Formats: sequence, structure tokens, C-alpha cells
Amino acid sequence: MTALIIPIILCLAAGVGLWKKVDIYDSLVTGAKNGMTVMARIFPALVVLLPAVYMFRASGAADALAKLFSPVFSFLGIPAETAPLVFLRPISGSGATAVAGELMDSFGADSLIGRTVSIMLGSTETTFYVIAVYFGAAGVKKARYAVPAALVADIVGFMAASLAARVFF
Repeated sequence: MTALIIPIILCLAAGVGLWKKVDIYDSLVTGAKNGMTVMARIFPALVVLLPAVYMFRASGAADALAKLFSPVFSFLGIPAETAPLVFLRPISGSGATAVAGELMDSFGADSLIGRTVSIMLGSTETTFYVIAVYFGAAGVKKARYAVPAALVADIVGFMAASLAARVFF
């Protein structure tokens, strides 16, 4: 049944367009044109962000920061082993997923660390990526309080994930 969802939605959209006498092809071309415009606006942010994340991880800076801040994480109730994930998650979803996979390989998926990183991935956001892409697409030049508010929400998400893992598992 799930394999039919997309064809059904497309057929329904075409049917509604025909019923309302909308030029479906012209709408499709206009949508593609708008999509290319959005892509042109967000492409520079992606070109800068993705290599920066790779360099951050490959340079060992993420590991060095994790060691430096491990006492702070312990104070906040966040396992020190999850520090690389905490630093990488606001920047890159794929990088954070890779770190989570490495932690699960090291500690086991059913361990406290494995469950904690799983909850962390589900309860936090790739803050800088989202701000770069969505604000770039919307043409927002000044983020103002969005970045600090989003980072505070991420910290709360990391702490809540750690607490939930300890309480429920």
C-alpha cells in the first residue's frame, strides 16, 4: 500500500488541477523554475558548510573539544562519550549520524550511550544547516535571536535526551 501513496497523490493533484481547469504543465514548469531559484540562493551556504563540517571532524577538533568540555557535560548530566555528537549535531545531520553510528558500534546500540545518542538525534536539530538553508531561501539577512534560541533549545534537547535515556532505560 505504501508504494502507491506517491502515485495516488500525483493522480489526485492532476485530477484537482483538471477539475479546476489549471494548466498543470505550466504550473509544473513554474514550480521547477522557483525551485531552481531557491537552489541558487542556498547553494553558496551549502558549498561553505559541508566542507567546513568535514574539516572540523577530520582535523580532530571535535574530539579535542569533547575532551575539553567533558567536565561540563558531566555537570549537565550528558555522558561525556556523546560530546562529539553534541558538537557536531547543530552543524551537520549526516556527520552527527556517522558519529552516532560510531558510538553505537563502540558501546552497543542497546547500551545507555547508544540509546542516549538515538534520543539525541531525534530531539535536536541541525541548527546552523537549517538556518543557512531556510533563511537563505527566504532571503533573511539578520538571524537576530534565532541562533542563540536554537542553540539553547539544542542544549535542552541534549540534556532531556540524557535524562530520558537514564529514566526510561
